Amino acid sequence: MPRPALEVADIFRDYGLAWRRANAGHVSLDQLKVMSAIACCRTAALGGHVARCEDCTHTVIAYNSCRNRHCPKCQGAAATKWLAAREADLLPVAYFHVVFTLPAAIATIAYQNKAAIYDILFTASAETMIAIAADPKHLGARIAITAVLHTWGSAMTHHPHVHMIVPGGGISADGSRWVSCRPSFFLPVQVLSRLFRGLFLAKLRAAHRAGRLNFFGNHAHLDDARAFKAYLAPLHKAEWVVYAKRPFGGPQAVLAYLSRYTHRVAISNRRLISADETGITFRWKEPDRGAWPVSDYDAIHPRVHPALPDARAAQGLPPHPSMRDVRQRQPCRQHRAGAQVARRAVPLRTARDVRGRSARRTARAATSVPLLRWPHDHHRDLRARL
Repeated sequence: MPRPALEVADIFRDYGLAWRRANAGHVSLDQLKVMSAIACCRTAALGGHVARCEDCTHTVIAYNSCRNRHCPKCQGAAATKWLAAREADLLPVAYFHVVFTLPAAIATIAYQNKAAIYDILFTASAETMIAIAADPKHLGARIAITAVLHTWGSAMTHHPHVHMIVPGGGISADGSRWVSCRPSFFLPVQVLSRLFRGLFLAKLRAAHRAGRLNFFGNHAHLDDARAFKAYLAPLHKAEWVVYAKRPFGGPQAVLAYLSRYTHRVAISNRRLISADETGITFRWKEPDRGAWPVSDYDAIHPRVHPALPDARAAQGLPPHPSMRDVRQRQPCRQHRAGAQVARRAVPLRTARDVRGRSARRTARAATSVPLLRWPHDHHRDLRARL
């Protein structure tokens, strides 16, 4: 496959240094490691291998890959292996594709509380499926679930949702037989939506009381219990989107769709069109409102994004200066000293934070859900594996 004209690594090498300087003190160590790994991937910095023909002495140098979880050039083999393992787990029964989507109001605060809210999303959706399927009124069986977290939509916007691959049936309560669902109907989506809404909001309120949620910028007032309750009030009456249908291409088609995202970041090299100091232009796919996407869309449009994502936005801080200004004005010793003083001025953890951490550990230890989780590590604060 020919190398793309523009890669994410090229952008990191050209503009990464200026962006890191502009956002000094607001970029985590894991994020810095990811940027470094992608920039060095398949370059001399990581070493390589030399292959030479014994007859014509033609020499080819192949540089090593970073194998980072977030690199758009790596993880192809891992995705293929994941798909093969999931296909081997398939049973000779019908399967259903189920999707639980968070409302926009929850997605907004999830951007500032990724680990906590994505954990609630997984737990609430799994408990919803297990509870409704176990109800004799609907299926009356114990089911199995394979769940995958997506945090962006085809339009490349923040859109947290969970995809599930669920067999159309389960084991009876006494474990003696297989209970099948109807041929083209698994569970009522309206019942799933109501229970999922109640479970998620209850767990979200509990996380707020335990101090597991943090709010910045325009949402800083949600630290107050009354303000948070008022913020959630409209969501108790809103319709929460739950999708459940039997895929036309079978479970293999859905697994193939999911495998393209379990080991891939949102903006891959093939999406990039151009990059300069004013911004980055890339392709995005317009969603088809007629059906849930299980394959690539035909409509592809260019979109312009700021040169690199602003690490201060989630904290309600003013945006960093443009790349042109940063490159012309290097930080002096006084600015660097000021940044160090600002970092040392961070307040110490309060007793409430300590209690919140202890309660979180206790809650996780007490939770036992038979769920196969395949979350995107790169959506959980860019947790690099180096």
